Amino acid sequence: MKMIRLFIILFMMLFGNTIYSQVTNVAQEVQTQSKKLKKAVDSKDESAQAESYYNIGETFFNDGNFPKSEEYYTRAKTIYEKLNDRPNIEKTTRRLAQSQEKQNKITPAIHNYSKAAKVGYSSENRTVNSNDVTRLSANSPEMKAEAIQSNIQITEKENDKGDLAASYSQMADVNIQQKDIPKAEENLNNAYKLSKKETPQHALEINKKLTNFYVENKNFDKAIEAQKKVLKEDFVKDNSQEKVNQIQELADIYIKKNDTEEAISLLKSAYGIALQKGHTLEAQKSVKRLDSLYNISDNKEASVQLYRDFLGKLPDLVSKDRSLVDNKILEDTEQRISQLEKERELKDELIRKKNIFNYSLIGALILLMGLMVFIFRTLKKVQIKNKKIALQSLRREMNPHFIFNSLNSVNHFIATNNELEANQYLTRFSKLMRGVMENSTEDFIPFQQELDLLQNYLALEKTRFADKFDYEIKIDENVSTQNLKVPGMLVQPFLENAIWHGLRYRTEKGFLKLSFEKNNQHLKIIIEDDGIGIKESRQQKTIHQKSREGRGMKNTLERITLLNDLYNQDIQCKITDKKGAQGVLVKISYKMVNK
Repeated sequence: MKMIRLFIILFMMLFGNTIYSQVTNVAQEVQTQSKKLKKAVDSKDESAQAESYYNIGETFFNDGNFPKSEEYYTRAKTIYEKLNDRPNIEKTTRRLAQSQEKQNKITPAIHNYSKAAKVGYSSENRTVNSNDVTRLSANSPEMKAEAIQSNIQITEKENDKGDLAASYSQMADVNIQQKDIPKAEENLNNAYKLSKKETPQHALEINKKLTNFYVENKNFDKAIEAQKKVLKEDFVKDNSQEKVNQIQELADIYIKKNDTEEAISLLKSAYGIALQKGHTLEAQKSVKRLDSLYNISDNKEASVQLYRDFLGKLPDLVSKDRSLVDNKILEDTEQRISQLEKERELKDELIRKKNIFNYSLIGALILLMGLMVFIFRTLKKVQIKNKKIALQSLRREMNPHFIFNSLNSVNHFIATNNELEANQYLTRFSKLMRGVMENSTEDFIPFQQELDLLQNYLALEKTRFADKFDYEIKIDENVSTQNLKVPGMLVQPFLENAIWHGLRYRTEKGFLKLSFEKNNQHLKIIIEDDGIGIKESRQQKTIHQKSREGRGMKNTLERITLLNDLYNQDIQCKITDKKGAQGVLVKISYKMVNK
């Protein structure tokens, strides 16, 4: 007896693996959509292709085959993204997220809900998807409940019964987590009422959740009542395969209630319907469950008789069973869809190869243009580098008159045995020279360093011409001495001209004023003296002086030209005799540069 039973069980297991649930409606719908898909591929209508993929995904989703639905939603989403069809991207992405959530793929589901929220056109859709992100990622039941309640309110206004039913079911999960049993029961019932009108498969899923909820709370009578209610629904009564499944579900509840007798009776009924209608897999399930119950009650004879009966009726049962044929149709249809996908990819590849010459030509032109731009930029860089070298060379040139006259002054101090002043002068002179050399590598130096150099220079000249002039440096309080950068030693040549060609020829002591003012984004420098003036200075110069004049000023003007060219500084310099008074007025203006 044991050998017979073992043989039959093994045969059923091997045979049962080739049996699938009823797929007639699914196969028909997928066939219909595959024909539409072929037309869309032939006509290169990518929007219609995506629509067919989406509809196939919907078919599998409504049948509860979520892995398959995810596959086709993903295909549809890829095409919609290529077409930048935002309304359909949002719709498909949300469906993809729901399919992933059904498979407990929480992380990708959150990602797709979030993406659907970003591309959503209406504020309601964006809110619904954002709420689903919150629902899946929130840790507290209160936050989840708040997000779900918001979705319930929105979907009620939109009259979206599918999403509304899902929201009630989700709220029931939160209620169970919060141990609010009455509210969980109420929300599951609401979800069931909405689902049975739209998607019976989802209604059965929700009812399963409801009966499990009752069983877990040891409320077997309510679980039985709910299950019997489902058996009266038209979508169960008119579907013999589903009817058998639901009777088996009811038997399971009785088993958990420890009512073995009623469970056996129900399973026999399910077995009889399965034999009559040709549902091999369902008949096998009934036999297995009955065998388990017979073993518990140690009724081996009934168990052997059941297996013999099933084995004897198996050939006739298989001949009636349409599930193998339907599944074969579905499998062939999916293979055709895969073939269409390959054909579409092949056509895309042919188009790509057809355009590759054009792209190559365009690429060559772009490369040529890029090469020309590179050559131009290289030449420009060389020009800039040459200008910078010239600027550096000009910076490093010191006025020979300044160095020569400084050394003569030292010689004069030594000759008159004035060693103290000679030492002081040499100390200041060396500091000035060191400062000039240290800053000779930079086009712009901090304003404070420039100011220190100018103060040191004026102090030197004041030592040499103590009886010829006094000086004053005035700085506007709006000028930042710490953050501002200026061209190094740009002002010094003008100060030297004022002293050597103006103030030193006065019979009485003169005055030199240096001012720094801020004018909007520009620094304004004013050098004012009461010397003999430009015209008189030229008249008093010797022939030798005239032959060597202007090197300091020429150097400075060349530097200004290069600075304007390299750094777009717009440095302006104006030198005039003072009107109505003796002396020279120099005005320099340039755009301020911060650190």
